[in-house]
Amino acid sequence: MTKLSVNINKVATLRNARGGNNPDVIEAARNIESFGGQGITVHPRPDERHIRYQDVRDLRPIITTEFNIEGNPIDSFVKLVLEVVPTQVTLVPDGHDQITSNHGWDTLENRNFLTDICHTFSQAGIRTSIFVDADPKMVEGAKACGADRVELYTEPYASGYNSNREAAIAPFVAAAKEARRIGLGLNAGHDLSLENLHYFHSRIPWTDEVSIGHALICDALYMGLKPTVEKYLIALK
Repeated sequence: MTKLSVNINKVATLRNARGGNNPDVIEAARNIESFGGQGITVHPRPDERHIRYQDVRDLRPIITTEFNIEGNPIDSFVKLVLEVVPTQVTLVPDGHDQITSNHGWDTLENRNFLTDICHTFSQAGIRTSIFVDADPKMVEGAKACGADRVELYTEPYASGYNSNREAAIAPFVAAAKEARRIGLGLNAGHDLSLENLHYFHSRIPWTDEVSIGHALICDALYMGLKPTVEKYLIALK
């Protein structure tokens, strides 16, 4: 069974645009879980332009499913994760000024650094996932770093889906098969949507978790949050 973890960053973006606490990210997380969502993902950045560090602290005690914190493991991020102790931490090589994630780690070039970080979180009992491009070598490198899972960066799949979905999915199938061969758990995320999610899942049904935020929250503006979460769950069947 592939779990749906909903990234609520965009809820925080809307809140921060006006000030105050509307919409309420805590209430959004509660609702998503009550509608069937199997996890909540947040990606706090140093400038706190959407999810704030305090949001992460406030969310921890109310989440009853899985809590996944994404981010670049700078010192402040590491301290936050060790304080909160989520179910999973996903290591993402974001620059401080990036609008959104746009590539995975080079797990060979950064092996020593990632190994130290994975060990730190493992010692705290936190499952560690490394965000990688769809390259079997990067997947193998993540295993060598001590990660429990990889998260495949799926934007190239999403951007190529309409023109040739078979070609678009091919490198992801190869990377996913490598993860399965070496015993790594498998997550996926970035630009997955109702348009392309079902086909991705049909080709890689052993995916443990998908993390979806932007498309899901956009869909919810038109359809409502409950029907949207339900449609994404149906796409994973």
